[in-house]
Amino acid sequence: MELGLTTFAEIDPAAARDGRTPGQRLCDLLAEVELAEQVGLDVYGVGEHHRADYTASAPAVVLAAAAARTSRITLTSAVTVLSSDDPVRVFEEFATLDLISDGRAEVMAGRGSFTESFPLFGYDLADYDDLFAEKLDLLLALRDNETVTWEGRHRPALDDQSVYPRPARPLPVWVAVGGNPRSVVRAGLLGLPMALAIIGGQYRAFAPLADLHRRAVAEGGHEHRPVAVHAHGFVGETEQQAIDAFYPSYAAAMTALGRERGWTPMNRGAFDTMRGADGSLVLGSPEQVAEKIVAMRDTLGLDRFMLHPSVGPVPHADVMRSIELLGTRVAPLVNAAT
Repeated sequence: MELGLTTFAEIDPAAARDGRTPGQRLCDLLAEVELAEQVGLDVYGVGEHHRADYTASAPAVVLAAAAARTSRITLTSAVTVLSSDDPVRVFEEFATLDLISDGRAEVMAGRGSFTESFPLFGYDLADYDDLFAEKLDLLLALRDNETVTWEGRHRPALDDQSVYPRPARPLPVWVAVGGNPRSVVRAGLLGLPMALAIIGGQYRAFAPLADLHRRAVAEGGHEHRPVAVHAHGFVGETEQQAIDAFYPSYAAAMTALGRERGWTPMNRGAFDTMRGADGSLVLGSPEQVAEKIVAMRDTLGLDRFMLHPSVGPVPHADVMRSIELLGTRVAPLVNAAT
């Protein structure tokens, strides 16, 4: 099973005025990618958000900078909000990234859990799912064909148009899903790998979705397609160290999001439940984290696990140590249990 990391390049807008600027946050991100490769991790993903509390609005640009500083690790978006983007530009950007990185680029396409990009780029949220389905269809056509004739409702048609550059090999396209069965089936029928975002509740509740994807893959006449999980969490030397490093930032970030979405504020009781044996958080000592990743793998049939340790502006030094522990302590334990 592959192990890796994801980030949205989180930042505290208020703290930025006191010295931790967006530029410094992106420099820290590049250091994190370098370290992830050095400790043997397999994949690093950068999300797309258009908000003051995230600095990664252009994942392909950030990943291209990471490509110049690494040589082995897979570089993926996590996710590209395809619904509000142009599939032609997405393909061109990630094909270019693939060439720069010598065949290490992936696109992880999603509908978007945040919706700021829709009015920003002139799209109607009433077309939320239709936009994604149509644009995914075009992206796959571009992946499979140098010259494309295509027509849809939300983008000008292409009439025998060629798109360049072509990537080093067929560009891997994943679909990221938050829990919508229709999205799961769509990914499977199209023969696309799927990434499940598990950021709340009990991870075992996602097992039916993983099974649904496998059934849809088979129904679509495809061979095995990978399933991945993206989960919040943190690795510390000890369980208490992980809690101390992660909880303050996590609680503040989730409480702020809760004010927007109608969730109750994050408190320590809810946090402790979420980091329990069946909860969504993957947090603790290296042994505890490895045990939970293996349990998730066995329950969901995973091919890849991606940890998101920077929920809110967790201090950079703490994130770096968590990455080091994930690669040097957790990965050997997970591999030994395979």
